[in-house]
Amino acid sequence: MFLIVALVLLLFVPWPWNLLAFLLGLLAFCGEVLFWNRRVRGKRVRVGAETLIGRTATVVRECRPRGQVRVGGELWEARCDHGADPGDEVRVVGRNELELVVQRLGAA
Repeated sequence: MFLIVALVLLLFVPWPWNLLAFLLGLLAFCGEVLFWNRRVRGKRVRVGAETLIGRTATVVRECRPRGQVRVGGELWEARCDHGADPGDEVRVVGRNELELVVQRLGAA
């Protein structure tokens, strides 16, 4: 953002102030890059089925013991040992490869 501001100032501010404004904008841009670089460095990207553990899902196809659930708009194969009917709310408690292990809410 600061780089765009610096370029606009370089074009529309009269000499010699345009050079000074450009350099200040460029300095602010470098500060912004350093800030965001330090902010996001070392953060692990969380992707895949393990990010679904703990989320609530809705049963789409009867889980006795295998079925299908909808989590965040996506359909996943699921296994529910206690069984669940379509429309029931379940919680994702684990995964086995690409199959989610779910437990009906309120079940022990």
